Amino acid sequence: MLDLSPTILLPLAALLGLCLGSFLNVVIVRLPVMLMLGWRSEAREALELPEEQSPRFNLLVPRSICPQCETPIAWHDNLPVLGWIKRRGRCAACEARISPQYPLVELAGAGLALAVVALYGASWQGLFMYGACLALLALAVIDLRTQLLPDAMTLPLLWAGLLYQLLFQPLMLPSAVIGAMAGYLALWSVYWLFKLVTGKEGMGYGDFKLLAALGAWLGWQYLPMVLILSAGVGAIVGIALQLALPRLRGAPMPFGPYLASAGMIALLVGEPLVAAYIGFTF
Repeated sequence: MLDLSPTILLPLAALLGLCLGSFLNVVIVRLPVMLMLGWRSEAREALELPEEQSPRFNLLVPRSICPQCETPIAWHDNLPVLGWIKRRGRCAACEARISPQYPLVELAGAGLALAVVALYGASWQGLFMYGACLALLALAVIDLRTQLLPDAMTLPLLWAGLLYQLLFQPLMLPSAVIGAMAGYLALWSVYWLFKLVTGKEGMGYGDFKLLAALGAWLGWQYLPMVLILSAGVGAIVGIALQLALPRLRGAPMPFGPYLASAGMIALLVGEPLVAAYIGFTF
């Protein structure tokens, strides 16, 4: 795709990652609201109620505002990471606290860009991988904030995984198709088994679709590793949070962030992990 020296490529990748991380924050905050507005509109149409007149709201409109005082945020305060540091994590108008989510997601975008460039260089394959990692990052944070894994992201991620295999690893395509089916059915089976035993819902359908998408990107062979990583980290974090914050005991916890994190690990370093495991056990 591009043949640049590392001294130029890595800073460019980091800068692009920061900017895309900034846009990812917009997706994380606004997509759930857009979905809610769409559901309300569909419900009013089904009930034959008059359509609500509301201002346009999408990923581009309106401008970013402070969630407390609704003052528009100046462009220089919107600079990735630097804007948040300059204002010490507070609104310039009302001094309300601005979540550290924003610089953390931006830094994660830059870190993922550097990791992908180190592994794949400036290639089309690397671009696909980076897109998958950004989608997983967005899904993890959205689920953490809202306990929602939107179909608008999980299903395109699944199809993009199959397209990736078709373009770059056509021999892996059957494994990817089986992986998508197995990923969905694995968590679907756990869901119904848990519901039959306890009468409660242990996870949402979005988790099934997310694991199906990971199966498409990785192939069915990596699904056990993804499940072990996500379940292990989820159990450790969940127990630690409940010990540290007793008010969280018994509260539902999203599984999507752990699935997405395990998926990113498997995408970027899955082969070395499997090789290390096989070497350790044998």
